[in-house]
Amino acid sequence: MLKVWITGANGQVGTAINRVVEPLDFEIMNTDMDELDVTVMEEVLRFAQINRPDVIINCAAVTDVKKCEENPKNAYLVNALGARNLAIAARKSDAVMVQISTDDVFDGKATEPYKEFDETNPITVYGKSKLSAEHYVKEFTQKHFIIRSTWVYGHTNNFVSTILKRAETESVLNAASDQFGSPTSAKELAQFILTLIRTNLYGTYHATSEGICSRYEFAQEILRLAGKNNELHAVLSDESELSNIRPPYAVLENFILSCENTYSFPHWKDSLAEFIKEEVVS
Repeated sequence: MLKVWITGANGQVGTAINRVVEPLDFEIMNTDMDELDVTVMEEVLRFAQINRPDVIINCAAVTDVKKCEENPKNAYLVNALGARNLAIAARKSDAVMVQISTDDVFDGKATEPYKEFDETNPITVYGKSKLSAEHYVKEFTQKHFIIRSTWVYGHTNNFVSTILKRAETESVLNAASDQFGSPTSAKELAQFILTLIRTNLYGTYHATSEGICSRYEFAQEILRLAGKNNELHAVLSDESELSNIRPPYAVLENFILSCENTYSFPHWKDSLAEFIKEEVVS
């Protein structure tokens, strides 16, 4: 039985892992900001020394892009230095480190999906702080998985929840037609992570659902599946309150997974339909 320590356990991915994990295969130790501050090295090292995890999954992060721009110091403190602290703890404990990363490490100016080997060039504070986290993990650990995903939705605030919440009070909604990505269910991402940590295929992975859509198409499908009849307009990013300041082209190719033929994600529409059916309609 692997002992797995999840930081930021109350977030989307941490919550999803706890919901899909098989308790006979993994012993899960959850911490969030109320139990442990990943930015305090002494707390991190003490927890790791006492509990001796086999795997550390770092889901702790400041993910609000606007808040990162407004307070870059805090973004780097949590996203970068928090990851550094956990990576050092992983090395001291001989634990595997799993770092959750993002498409924001790229500039979003591409015209085809980004592969794991493409050059990074973040343009947001959020993206820069997450890329710094990747560098720390690579510097301080040998046994690590860096997992980049995009447009993740689950059981906290995200694009899906925002669309559905606004649909309750607003008859007309706007969504960006010039932002592209691959909506990815936190549940699917969690299942992939639990599969990956059973292996020693260390490295950087892109892990997203299959298919590409715009924010507008994503919102359209959310409303359709939830049985909502709101009027939805396709607009440019700067006209949409539903789209944060993110790279315009956030499409990642699961290139390494396709090379190794070890795991495949479902199409984004199928995962979204399952999520809406289980969490919204039922």
